Amino acid sequence: MGETDGSIGSEPTLEEQIAAYQREFQDLDPQVEKIVSALGRLNRRMNVAYGRQTAALGITNADWEVLKALVLSGPPYRMGPSDLAKRLGLTPAAMTHRIDRMVAEGLVTRERDESNRVRVIVELTPDGRAKWLEAMRLASVFEGDLLQDLSPEERTTLGEVLTRLLRRVEHAQPDAGGRLTDLD
Repeated sequence: MGETDGSIGSEPTLEEQIAAYQREFQDLDPQVEKIVSALGRLNRRMNVAYGRQTAALGITNADWEVLKALVLSGPPYRMGPSDLAKRLGLTPAAMTHRIDRMVAEGLVTRERDESNRVRVIVELTPDGRAKWLEAMRLASVFEGDLLQDLSPEERTTLGEVLTRLLRRVEHAQPDAGGRLTDLD
């Protein structure tokens, strides 16, 4: 394993990683491994970048996920905690903890449903919507920079290819939309 950026303990290049894998597992398809490893590294680095952006706004990635789910639900941006938990792949206890924190921060409200007093409704607050919009603005700038070297045609092709891969995984693993463990 060689140095990639002069720092000790730096991550090997994709080529170094694939060479090591091939050394240990001769049946490896290097073309497939390069694609999958690049996607994994890209996903990890994008998550770090998004985490830095949300932190700068005073929210967590976990908060962002709830805000996004509420926005995606459409006006009036309300959902039940169990629906939120299911959408985010969380346990009810983890969702309750997350909602408690977000209520305290003024990002969402939690009220009893007037039509069914047993049911609780979580609703996006104006401050929560403002945080979501600012996070979207920051993400748009980051994503534009990320894709700046791709032509419109390449962006279209990449989007189509990644969507096909996503559909294949979703078909093969329909229950894999959530998390293996709660991340809070």
